[in-house]
Amino acid sequence: MKVSTRRFEIERFNVTTSMPFEVVVAALKDAVGRLDLVEFAKASRQVGPFAELEEVIDRNPGKTGLMLFMELDHGAVLRKETGLTTPKIVRLVIGNPLVMKEMAKHVPEAGSYAPVTVLVDERADGVHLSYDRMASLLAPYGNMEAIAVARDLDAKIENLLMLDFSARPDMDQMANGRG
Repeated sequence: MKVSTRRFEIERFNVTTSMPFEVVVAALKDAVGRLDLVEFAKASRQVGPFAELEEVIDRNPGKTGLMLFMELDHGAVLRKETGLTTPKIVRLVIGNPLVMKEMAKHVPEAGSYAPVTVLVDERADGVHLSYDRMASLLAPYGNMEAIAVARDLDAKIENLLMLDFSARPDMDQMANGRG
């Protein structure tokens, strides 16, 4: 048995907005598709052409080509303990299996980091959206093909987190209580 430890320097991308927490979470969820995890698991295990799996993945890619795998309400656990209405913290697990595949072809460890986490939390200075850049997670492996795919993924996630609300009149209405 061989055991090793590797040190990583991770780049965290962070955006802070004055938009309400619920509006930000709704906008993120609206911008990403949904992957039917049951159908995905079935299609990935059954005998058949890769195109059948791709069809399941491509059914609902959303506006970004990224999909919501899971939503974890970390704040609910903290609120349950205190009985308060804060903090508000949500972890969204977002990605695309086809993107992960391209990274894992070159660096199997990419499967440890994809799909990615987007953390949304409300603080005194606003709502924070945080993401650990995939390229920084894969950099220690030195594979430029995987890093190129990771950089493309980083750009998609970072564009998603920039949340251009001015281009979303429905989000303005929600923020103003009319939605």
